[in-house]
Amino acid sequence: MYPDELKYHEGHGWVRVEGEEAVIGITAYAAGELEEIIYVELPEEGFSITKDEPYGSVESSKAVEDLIAPVSGEVLRRNDEVIDAPDMINQDPYGEGWLVVVKPEDEGELDLLVTAEDYRTQVGEDDEEEEAEEEEEEPAEEELEVEDEEE
Repeated sequence: MYPDELKYHEGHGWVRVEGEEAVIGITAYAAGELEEIIYVELPEEGFSITKDEPYGSVESSKAVEDLIAPVSGEVLRRNDEVIDAPDMINQDPYGEGWLVVVKPEDEGELDLLVTAEDYRTQVGEDDEEEEAEEEEEEPAEEELEVEDEEE
């Protein structure tokens, strides 16, 4: 659910470094929490975004949320397709649902982002995955009782 090659921000954004550019989007977790995204506001090319500050917003039937910049930099491109079809973010948050491409101002900020494993822990999905695995490994008590009664 969280590609290992990406870096993640506590504000539920992701970054994919491509040479001297950083592609930014929101995580599947954030998109899932928002449910159906119906509107996206993104900055224009040339706009400067600042790490940990809002750079746009997403609106769903549940809420309007600020997009928090995972890194500082100048916006080189924005994804106008998600402005026209915001549900692309829900359908493909790490692919066609990207939001902006920036030229990072301080590459050291990239080192402050977390790995996919750390992000999974942040959103509590490691625990859920472990619990699901344990449930698959151990038969339910009801199943054991039925087997005992049959003997």
